[in-house]
Amino acid sequence: MIFLMKIAFLGALLGCFSFASAGFDMNSKKNMVLYWGQNSYGQGSGDLAQQRLSYYCQNTNVDTIVMSFLVQFNGNGGQPVLNFANQGDKCTLFDGTSLFSCPEIEADITACQNTYGKTILLSVGGATYTEGGFSSSDAAVSMANKVWAMFGPQQSGSSILRPFGSAVIDGFDFDFESQVSNMPAFGNQLRSNMDSTGGKKYFLTAAPQCPYPDAADDPMLDGSVSFDAVFIQFYNNYCGVSSYVAGTADQNNYNFNTWDSWAKNTSKNKAVKVLVGVPGNTGAGAGYIAPDNLSAVLTYSSQYSSFGGVMIWDASQVYANSGFISSVGGSLSTLSKRQMRRGWRNEKAE
Repeated sequence: MIFLMKIAFLGALLGCFSFASAGFDMNSKKNMVLYWGQNSYGQGSGDLAQQRLSYYCQNTNVDTIVMSFLVQFNGNGGQPVLNFANQGDKCTLFDGTSLFSCPEIEADITACQNTYGKTILLSVGGATYTEGGFSSSDAAVSMANKVWAMFGPQQSGSSILRPFGSAVIDGFDFDFESQVSNMPAFGNQLRSNMDSTGGKKYFLTAAPQCPYPDAADDPMLDGSVSFDAVFIQFYNNYCGVSSYVAGTADQNNYNFNTWDSWAKNTSKNKAVKVLVGVPGNTGAGAGYIAPDNLSAVLTYSSQYSSFGGVMIWDASQVYANSGFISSVGGSLSTLSKRQMRRGWRNEKAE
């Protein structure tokens, strides 16, 4: 029995050295999540402009790409509004609506999932979202069902408009920057729809800012909604990664320990993963730190069992910052190998 356990462990260890991405892994500390869709690097053009989705899916360090954003639930014709910056130029509008039809993104989602093994999420909200949520729980539930029909598995006989055609995303992310009403009902209905589908795993995530509790998302994060992961924005605030000082973790303002406590004691899903969200370049607000300094922050954060990797804002920013992704990927791989070695030593001791 011990021999078989060691063989299984060696198989897992060898898996750590694979260069192929296999999507978001709830059991891993080396997930790398990349936001795509806003072309935020000075609204770059030419080689610095945001590229199509499949371009970034080829990066073997990246496991998950979050398309951002669904910025409005009720636009023209009562349809949601998507904003993907310059990539929206390749989409058309469904007649009488402000809803995109995006054949290229449809093809890219499928390629990212099937060819490159990525997890593809759609983020709802963003800094420009202004609707304030929903007028009632019933309205929230109704919209959750509509959004699921638009982006989840195709429903037989449904006439719902689908921006990405036959492509099916892997879940949803909530990135609200101001208070929203009746969002627990929306989140729980999406969770119910995803969990009742069967087959593949669908993810529900959120991207709160690091001050705890988060002003926008706390009604969902207080134990009301079951999230698989949270991508904490450890930047643009006093509690970000730039506040970390080695050797003084209990005194500094970097508060990963607070979010780990949330994961263990408050979160509805006690297995939720907490990812360190960072800017991928100096142009993404305040709080950027170089990869060498970030490595120390990740080493500290990885001591907590909830730690699940790194989130980067955003694709255009980090691709203009040569070497950042590969350096962070190397740090995460090193941490993962250390974890496996500790597990091997513990098994030998038994």
